[in-house]
Amino acid sequence: MNSFEVIIYTDGASKGNPGPGGYGIVMEQVGSHYRKEFNEGFALTTNNRMELMAVIVGLEQLKKTPTKVLVVSDSKYVVDAVNLKWVFGWEKKGFQGKKNPDLWKRFLQVYRKHDVQMQWIKGHNLHPQNERCDALAVQASLQPNLPKDLGYEIENKGMFS
Repeated sequence: MNSFEVIIYTDGASKGNPGPGGYGIVMEQVGSHYRKEFNEGFALTTNNRMELMAVIVGLEQLKKTPTKVLVVSDSKYVVDAVNLKWVFGWEKKGFQGKKNPDLWKRFLQVYRKHDVQMQWIKGHNLHPQNERCDALAVQASLQPNLPKDLGYEIENKGMFS
């Protein structure tokens, strides 16, 4: 049985794909009542980018390295890419032809600092922390004057001009 120090619950959302989007994170320290929440929105992004961004930012919040952490996500895109080791093959090929290379590179940097296990859960299934992450993500996506998701805009340059 794994004894995790921290559990990170994550979710991403976008209204339209692409459209305004956001991510939500709930972090819990195992064995204590310590809990922290984070969210952020972007003017134009995708759901997959926000799902991945949530995992990255959650891992980046960890102060101690390495930390034994469980990441719980309703994103098959993110969980399968890691658990089925696709992302490591993509990395070997320089992420050629893959979406979101900026975020996958950032993910791998922080992922390698910790002892991370990824777990998929069904979204919108009344899981309290997942529902809270969803609410945080949606709330972030609805804020006025959202910043640009520069990685998305660079990857899709020319599509909007």
